[in-house]
Amino acid sequence: MVGRLIPPTESIIHAAANAYDMILGGGVADLRPTPARIIDEAPKRTIYEYLAPEPPRDLPPVMLVPPLAASARCFDLHRGCSLAAHMLAAGRPTYLVEYGAISFADRELGLEHWVLDVVPSAVRIVSERNGGRPVQLVGWCLGGIMSALATAADEELPVASLALIASPFDFSRVPLFQPLRAIANVADGAAGTAIYRVLGGAPAPIVRQVFRLLSLDKYLVKPVATLANLHDRDYLAQQEAVDNFIDNMHAYPGRTIGQLYHRLFRENDLASGRIELAGRALDLADVRVPVLAVAGEDDNLAPPAAVHHVAELLTGAPEVRTETAPGGHLGVLTGRSAAGTTWRHLDRHLDDSGRLASATEPRRPASRRGAVAGSAVA
Repeated sequence: MVGRLIPPTESIIHAAANAYDMILGGGVADLRPTPARIIDEAPKRTIYEYLAPEPPRDLPPVMLVPPLAASARCFDLHRGCSLAAHMLAAGRPTYLVEYGAISFADRELGLEHWVLDVVPSAVRIVSERNGGRPVQLVGWCLGGIMSALATAADEELPVASLALIASPFDFSRVPLFQPLRAIANVADGAAGTAIYRVLGGAPAPIVRQVFRLLSLDKYLVKPVATLANLHDRDYLAQQEAVDNFIDNMHAYPGRTIGQLYHRLFRENDLASGRIELAGRALDLADVRVPVLAVAGEDDNLAPPAAVHHVAELLTGAPEVRTETAPGGHLGVLTGRSAAGTTWRHLDRHLDDSGRLASATEPRRPASRRGAVAGSAVA
């Protein structure tokens, strides 16, 4: 009986080595970003091209679209668990659109800035860089919603397919939010409106704390879980990388947080598939490309019912696949099991939609992949 309570000697040695690295050695996660270079910059929009060790295959380009406020490291969490590196290993030309830090001076920027300007312009630049080939968009959370709305807004936008990961389209199907929605609807949400107007948005420290509070159960048991897995270097590396990701979250601009608060959260506009931005009515029924929607089994922010609701809205898409994979809101995108679940669904979707796009697109001149000054993704 006593022998069962004493961990194996090998586990003790691994635990001691990991504890040393965590406390004195600078950590256990390899947080070096996947090499990338900037190919285009504009206000609140930087486009990166990930650098593959081998020339990419003749495949449609992939552009990763993060949500606002979140660090773009969601797609490149750490070495050994990076969706960006996975895309490169498959030979896909891979790009990232990143928005940079948000300040009080950006408080007038609304959701339309990203949906009608940033995402579409990035798509066109990536397409042009690849000889005019349509782009396969992969968005996480709000990044998926913005990608879908941008595609719906412009039928000429060179998009080959959409992959929406942990992107909720019906907030009435998020049980965690129901008490908050009831409170927010008091006096038409006046209290929340006053807060974000005074602050000019949602400052980064508040965004970080809210994200932690929404995963409070995990943070409460984190010390115990760390001790129980002190021998497991992969577990500790993932935990450290997630902490680093949360520590580097950005702010939301005032106008954007107001739209998210009133239009999506309180009024649940997206559940109908239609939303008005900058005087334009956008309808998800106008999306005409194949779509994949992946939900996390344990995602409190975007449970499967809220994510898969999009299939009811994409009536113009030639195909809509809905899948469920292990993990919470970030874990379904880049958790330790994502490579064997979410990424497999994504690979199949990209391969199938890529073949369809290649069969239907006209012949285009070869792309010119000129040299650009190198820069790592922060």
